[in-house]
Amino acid sequence: MRTYEVRTYGCQMNVHDSERLRGLLEDAGYVRAPEGDQADVVVFNTCAVRENADNKLYGNLGHLAPVKAKKPGMQIAVGGCLAQKDKATITKKAPWVDVVFGTHNIGSLPVLLERARIAEESQVEILESLDVFPSTLPTRRESPYSAWVSVSVGCNNTCTFCIVPALRGREKDRRPGDVLAEVEALVAEGVLEVTLLGQNVNSYGVEFGDRYAFSKLLRACGQIDGLERVRFTSPHPRDFTADVIEAMAQTPNVMPSLHMPLQSGSDQILKTMRRSYRRDRYLKIISDVRAAMPDAAITTDIIVGFPGETEEDFQGTLDVVRQARFAGAFTFQYSKRPGTPAESMDNQVPREVVQERYERLVALQDEMAWTENKALVGRSLEVLVAEGEGRKDATTHRLSGRARDNRLVHFALPEGVERPRPGDMATVEVTYGAPHHLVADVFGSVRRTRAGDAWERAQETPASAAPGVMLGLPTIGQPAPLAPVTGGCQVN
Repeated sequence: MRTYEVRTYGCQMNVHDSERLRGLLEDAGYVRAPEGDQADVVVFNTCAVRENADNKLYGNLGHLAPVKAKKPGMQIAVGGCLAQKDKATITKKAPWVDVVFGTHNIGSLPVLLERARIAEESQVEILESLDVFPSTLPTRRESPYSAWVSVSVGCNNTCTFCIVPALRGREKDRRPGDVLAEVEALVAEGVLEVTLLGQNVNSYGVEFGDRYAFSKLLRACGQIDGLERVRFTSPHPRDFTADVIEAMAQTPNVMPSLHMPLQSGSDQILKTMRRSYRRDRYLKIISDVRAAMPDAAITTDIIVGFPGETEEDFQGTLDVVRQARFAGAFTFQYSKRPGTPAESMDNQVPREVVQERYERLVALQDEMAWTENKALVGRSLEVLVAEGEGRKDATTHRLSGRARDNRLVHFALPEGVERPRPGDMATVEVTYGAPHHLVADVFGSVRRTRAGDAWERAQETPASAAPGVMLGLPTIGQPAPLAPVTGGCQVN
C-alpha cells in the first residue's frame, strides 16, 4: 500500500482543505505514512498570502528532489493558493513535481497522481471556477472532538492587500440544510465543537438572497442535541449585523468569542485598503458585542505599515487597540503581494519604520491582553481538554485546552485524579494570567464526554492513521514563520 503525507501552510481554510485531501487519498487506497518514514506521495497545500511563500515552497521542493531520485515511484504534488497563482511555473522551476492542482479542483488529486504515474510526466490542472463543493468530498478529519465545517468558499470583497479572492473565486454558499446535516453527522460521531468556516463567514446567504441566513444558521446549530460549542471565523465588520449579535447572545452553545479583523485604526488607511467600514463602525460593533456578552473574548488581525501609513495613522491603530481591549491579535508587517493593487501603490513605508511600529504594536497588545487575562484570576472555567495545544505540558506536568471564550488554558491535575482524555471537559480555577494564556493550578472536576470516548476509540486505529493536529484556532501572538500546519493567516 502506498503511503502519503500532506504538508499544510496558511489559514484555517487550507487546514480544512487538507482534511479533504487526506480523505481523498485514503478513499483511493493510500495510507498515512508513519511519523519518521518517507511517504510515497508528498502533497504540499500552499498559501500565497505569507511573505516569501514561493521561496519557502521551492526550498522544500529542492530538499525533496534528491530524496525522490533515490526512491522509485515517489510522487510530489503541489496544490492550494500558490499553485492556483503560479500554475505551470511550478513544474518549470521544479520539473520533478508530478502534479499541480488548484483551489477549485482538490477532488482531482488521486486521478492526477495516477495519470502522472502512467504517463510518466507532470500533470497540471488548474480550474478557474469551483467544480465540486469541497464539503462533498471524503474527509480525514484530524480531531475526533472538534471540527471545521465550511459554510462557504470564496470571497466577494476587493481589499487592495489581498489576493485570496482572485485565487479562491467569488463566494459560493452551501444550502443551510447541507451545513446542518454535516454538523449533525459530526455530532453523531462524537464531535462536540464545530467552527463554521468561510472566507467571509457572516456574508453567508448572499448567493441565495437571505441577509439573515448566518444568524439563522447559528440559532439552528443551537437546536442540535449534543453539540456543546459553536464558533465561527472570520467575519467582516461590513456584514456584521445586530441579528448575529442577538443570535450569539441567545444561543447557549454559541461561544462568547469573536475574531473580528480590524486591519487598521485609521479611516484613511481603511479607505486605501478598500475596507468598507470605518473605525467608529468597528468600535460600535465591539461595544454592542460586549453589551450583549460582557465576558466575550475578542481577537483581531492588524496590518502595520500599509502604503501611505503615517505616524498619525499608526497612532489611530494603537488607540483602537486600547479601546477594544483585544484578548489577542494576529499582527502582520505589510509586505507586497504580487497581483494585488497595493503592490504598485506609492508611499511604501520603509522597512525599518514598519519594524519599529510593529514592535510598539505588539508591546501594547501584549500589555492589553495581559491586563485582560490577569482580571480572570480566581475565575472558574470549563476547559475542553485538547491534544497538542500545550507544547510545554510534558515539562510543566500540566494539561491544556480551550475555555468557552477560546482562551488557551494550561491546568494542573492533582495526584490521584483520573486523567481526562482529549475531548473531555475539566472545570478549573485560574491562578495566573499571562499575555497569551491562562494557568489554572486549582482543579475542580472532570466531565467525561462522548467526544472523549471518540478520541479513545481513535487511539485504537493504526499509528499511521492516528489523529495529529488539534483543530482549534491558531495561537495568538506574533505569527510564526511559514511552516507546516500553521494557522495565523486571516484574510478578512
